[in-house]
Amino acid sequence: MIVLAIDTTSEWGSLALVRDGVLLEELPVHSPEGFGGVLFPQIQDLLSRHGLRVTDVDCFASATGPGSFTGVRICITAAKGLAESSGKLVAGVSNLRAIAFYGNGNLRAPVIDARRGEVYGGLYDAQLREVQPETVLPPDRWFGSLPEGCEILSNEPEKFPMAKIVPQALAGAIGCIASGMSHVDPAVLDANYVRRSDAELMWKEA
Repeated sequence: MIVLAIDTTSEWGSLALVRDGVLLEELPVHSPEGFGGVLFPQIQDLLSRHGLRVTDVDCFASATGPGSFTGVRICITAAKGLAESSGKLVAGVSNLRAIAFYGNGNLRAPVIDARRGEVYGGLYDAQLREVQPETVLPPDRWFGSLPEGCEILSNEPEKFPMAKIVPQALAGAIGCIASGMSHVDPAVLDANYVRRSDAELMWKEA
């Protein structure tokens, strides 16, 4: 099985090819100005280096967030479009779960800066099963909610120096996780925003 994994949920995006659960190549793609113009050429180059076409891919795995709302939408739309055009399936993987993939502890607490004085956080076991629902909270409340001895992980060293630092590029983890998941119809794939967008919040307040 060949999985193409895509992550554009922050400016530090990445792509990865995974075959039968083994990472073939991970390609970091740093694009502070967005991924609209660079994503598909990078995908084509990655596939070409391995002698593959889009139709050779069995599953398109997408990061589902949390992260940049625009970045999450681009990522999911790209995976859906590639899957629908080639008649293949998709898998969605939370960015927090992908961070937990790099842990070693029995309980793994991935954390991402959510801005506005809050963090996105989750709690997973060693099999990457969700122990507590992913949430967005002020840092003191989230850290205070964690069980003693759990392993804190992040890919943002400047924000969370107390955490075990994992790679910024998450596509490799996403692809490996997706290899062991049930794959679904592209229409089913949805975002994992955790927190509503500014537009939704402003609409509700109005």
